[in-house]
Formats: sequence, C-alpha cells, structure tokens
Amino acid sequence: MSRARGFAGFWLSFLVGDDWRLTVGALLALAATMLLEHTGMPAWWLLPAALAVLLAESVRRATRRRE
Repeated sequence: MSRARGFAGFWLSFLVGDDWRLTVGALLALAATMLLEHTGMPAWWLLPAALAVLLAESVRRATRRRE
C-alpha cells in the first residue's frame, strides 16, 4: 500500500504543486475551451488567455504575501 500511496502523492504534488488554484483554473479553462469548440466558435484564444490571467493572479498573490 505504501507504493500506491507514494505514487498517488507524487502525481498530486506534480499536478497541483504549490497552488491548487492554478490546477483548478487550468482544468476549468480546458473544459470551457472544449465547450466553446463544440458550439462551432473558434476557441483557440481561450486557453492562452485564461492561463495568462491565472499566472498573473498567482504572481500577484505570491508577491502580496511577501510584503
């Protein structure tokens, strides 16, 4: 059981990392891109824009904590 727990812990740490909000936001952005694509609208722009906003917000939160 310890090997399975270690394997699951590795993937959780790898995917979530230091900020779980980035992971949730990226998954929501992927889902929104998929839904937008199914409507027939161009969806190529949504994921890069969402990730840029998520990154900027993460950096803002990290620098705000240090002050």
